[in-house]
Amino acid sequence: MKVTKNITYEKVANLIYSNKVVAIFQGNDEGGPRALGNRSILFNPTHSAMLRKVNEVKLREWYRPFAGSILLDDFEEWFLNGSIKESPFMTYAIEIKPDKIFKIPAIIHMNKTCRVQTVSQEQNNHYYNLISAFKKVSGVPIIGNTSFNLSRQPIVNSLSDALRTLDISKIDYLYLPEKAYLIQSQVGE
Repeated sequence: MKVTKNITYEKVANLIYSNKVVAIFQGNDEGGPRALGNRSILFNPTHSAMLRKVNEVKLREWYRPFAGSILLDDFEEWFLNGSIKESPFMTYAIEIKPDKIFKIPAIIHMNKTCRVQTVSQEQNNHYYNLISAFKKVSGVPIIGNTSFNLSRQPIVNSLSDALRTLDISKIDYLYLPEKAYLIQSQVGE
């Protein structure tokens, strides 16, 4: 594995936009069934082929849907959220606005909804900054997100779990934002 230090959010955002699969590992582990940006596999939602690619990475059926993490400030511009003002725990599948459907095909479900997580800087500073950098690169304030695990495996808990998963999977990179480290998989070399 190759470790690069002093990595910027912009560098990681560019990797994601170039259709690399990047796992993120930071902060506390996440209890429950949701991937909220601390133990997540991140990908480009603007490219429809990423649905199949990330399902292959996770070793699961090609059609299984994914979620998206959006900057809270952009939530109402992208989704028909009605009285829902935020969704920090990814608990709602919300209909996307018609003019945005084709902008994020890798995470839109058949019924034109997306299970969405809103992210504010106060809730998760590193994740917010990464999504902001992705927005600058792509024009889209949303990153595709799924739990950092492979099929039939528990969500990654420790750094050693993260490194082992990187080593045995087709994940391209592991990003450690608290240290500004990026670890490239040997599979991707």
